[in-house]
Amino acid sequence: MADTFQLEIVTPEKMVVKDVAEEVQIPGKNGYLGVLPGHAPLITELAVGEITYRNGSATHHLSVAWGFAEVLPDKVTILAETCERADEIDAVRAQTAKQRAEEHLQSANTPEEVTRAENALHRAEARLHVAEGK
Repeated sequence: MADTFQLEIVTPEKMVVKDVAEEVQIPGKNGYLGVLPGHAPLITELAVGEITYRNGSATHHLSVAWGFAEVLPDKVTILAETCERADEIDAVRAQTAKQRAEEHLQSANTPEEVTRAENALHRAEARLHVAEGK
């Protein structure tokens, strides 16, 4: 069995990652998935969160929001609505978005407003987490 697999992360705007990985952690809709070479095939919906993948001694972190992941034994393809590397994230803007989402959550009157505010809050927190390198 191979020790690595091909990893591709794509958004509608660009190819974010085309690399070889030894493992990847993906925020699935029902929780995080850990993928190693030879993983059983599956397709999952993505949630908002952080993708972490390891290639040799380097660990890479990306903020992701929504989309799908296809896992095959020798390849993982992630089609994301948004995906950003730490150096692409404006931490000040993400902090402002977090504060705004917290305010909207406090003043939300309908379930739809609550859901929208919670989604914005989770996305801002994921972006901040990746930007801060934690």
